[in-house]
Amino acid sequence: MSRRRVAAALVHHPVLDRAGEVVTTAITNLDLHDIARSAHTFGLERYYVAHPVAAQRELALRVRNHWTDGSGARRIPDRRPPMEGLTVLASLDEIVGQFDPAADLWITSARPLAGAVDFAAARELLESPGPGVLLVFGTGWGLAPEIVERAAVRLAPIESPRADGYNHLSVRAAAAIVFDRLLGR
Repeated sequence: MSRRRVAAALVHHPVLDRAGEVVTTAITNLDLHDIARSAHTFGLERYYVAHPVAAQRELALRVRNHWTDGSGARRIPDRRPPMEGLTVLASLDEIVGQFDPAADLWITSARPLAGAVDFAAARELLESPGPGVLLVFGTGWGLAPEIVERAAVRLAPIESPRADGYNHLSVRAAAAIVFDRLLGR
């Protein structure tokens, strides 16, 4: 039996700020590189970035092109394949439309969510027949409720063993851990 198709999406809007207000965050170079490399390593079909501001999308595409067609591709050719898997679009809806209009959205959160599925059960779901799976990661302080409500699967948070409960990973680190727990050996 083959695994369901899997891609990842990094959403910059609508996400929350620390006060719980819906905002738009900026694209960061590190998120582009590191998540693309992790997605490629774990065999995801694509890595999408959603940003509603054209100038931010253009910046991301300039970074992508540097590593796929520019001097970066010549200097460090290992970066080319992961960056070729990066697609930048305006919204999560555009991503779903391009990846698989029937895709299940699987979301992550640093906070526990009602009905969360642990990673062992989620791995089993990936092996069952069904539409493609889009792993959706939020920037800022997490995904806005309107995206959370659309989720077919809410993944359990990555939990810290710290006694003080500190749990604030970068989205790059969280994505790599999620990819490994769902798709690693």
